[in-house]
Amino acid sequence: MGRLFGTNGVRGVFGRDFTLELIHDLTLAAARYFQRGPILVGRDGRHSSDAVSRMVRSALNYAGLDAADAGLVPTPCLEYCVKSLGYAGGMMVTASHNPPEYNGIKPVAADGVEIPRKAESTIEEYYFGSVRRPAGAAAPTTKKPAKRFGVCTTETRAISAYVDGILSHVDVGAIRRRACTVAVDMGNGAQAVAAPLLCRRLGCAMVPINDTIDGDFPGRGSEPTPSNLQGLSDAVRRSKADIGIAFDGDGDRSIICDETGSILTGDVSALFLARHIIRNRPGSTIVTCLNSGGAIESLAGMYDSAVIRTRVGSVEVSRRMTESGALLGFEENGGFMFGPHNQVRDGLMTLALSLSAIASCGGTLSEIASSLPPSHTARDKIQCTPEQAARLLKEMRRLHPDSDTTDGIKICLGASRWVMLRPSGTEPMVRVYAEAPTAGELRQLISEYVLAASKIIKT
Repeated sequence: MGRLFGTNGVRGVFGRDFTLELIHDLTLAAARYFQRGPILVGRDGRHSSDAVSRMVRSALNYAGLDAADAGLVPTPCLEYCVKSLGYAGGMMVTASHNPPEYNGIKPVAADGVEIPRKAESTIEEYYFGSVRRPAGAAAPTTKKPAKRFGVCTTETRAISAYVDGILSHVDVGAIRRRACTVAVDMGNGAQAVAAPLLCRRLGCAMVPINDTIDGDFPGRGSEPTPSNLQGLSDAVRRSKADIGIAFDGDGDRSIICDETGSILTGDVSALFLARHIIRNRPGSTIVTCLNSGGAIESLAGMYDSAVIRTRVGSVEVSRRMTESGALLGFEENGGFMFGPHNQVRDGLMTLALSLSAIASCGGTLSEIASSLPPSHTARDKIQCTPEQAARLLKEMRRLHPDSDTTDGIKICLGASRWVMLRPSGTEPMVRVYAEAPTAGELRQLISEYVLAASKIIKT
């Protein structure tokens, strides 16, 4: 990771390490990278996001760039609108799935995709070089006001343009004829402004859960995980819904629930969607990370398609998709990317594609999932400091010298059996990923390595 940028943008605890001073100077550095406007600025529903957005827009104007305020929108909405409405770039104010005290910024390039790693490094160079103010200075010492201050306007088309874009990629008539019931857990997050509109346009009866935007995320937290989605499962069974879906705080990731109330892992959801899409487009390319399950290679082989693996992170997947012209991309955490719409994670696009798959096959989601290649993957996490994480990786590399160290460490233990440990790029923790041939072996495997890693960290 960079000095400011992590796996996905710049994040920190607002008022502690993510201060208004940092936001101002970071935006000046980003403005120098963009060079021209207008820049579209959006925000999620966190309590600090409005203040951060105002600072971002003011700093852009100070640097001479015009800005437009998209208001409260999901991250994939901001990204799509940068591309489709012709903006020179975007700045999304969000900390995604992080706890309420966090906030962050994701810069977006003119193509609607988060800026590449090289651009992140350039912005960091500007930040720590000519833009960054010395301690105690009242203003940047080498960044003079632009000859012309930028102006700020309001962008009112964002939500409608975003939903229209999604609908253009699915058979709306077929979905409407299926007349699905959908349980939607919005997680008190940003998709609450867009998901109801999509469901109405698709003729779906929506069962809303946690649909009030609240920066404290009181319903079940900002990150949907199998352990906190019991409310979604109960709502699906109670309402006899065809599908349930839960979004994260900024709406780019989603976890799917079948009609029985069973939660699908991100890997299984990706298999479900990928088969629906590539069966009519054989010879496609799919991009995913090192920590995703191996069943995607089996599925791709059935349709003469190829899989490209990257380091962990949506930026890595998105940028490899743009380079390779890939049709699909995904992460194991529920981030699915449909290239023809945009090469970014999009929870609402995922919902529309899921409804399209159900409508086209005529069966239930559980029936479809049972016919997929078997996939048993899981993830866990261990809270620790960066120093403890570094010590853990060093010891694991010593114990497993033949492992893949491209990103953290991936320890291969046989066919469809591996463990991966990687420091989080957004929070002080190490994430542990695993795959095994059966659910029982998976539980034993991940427990074994979480215990071993915890002991190393505590020594």
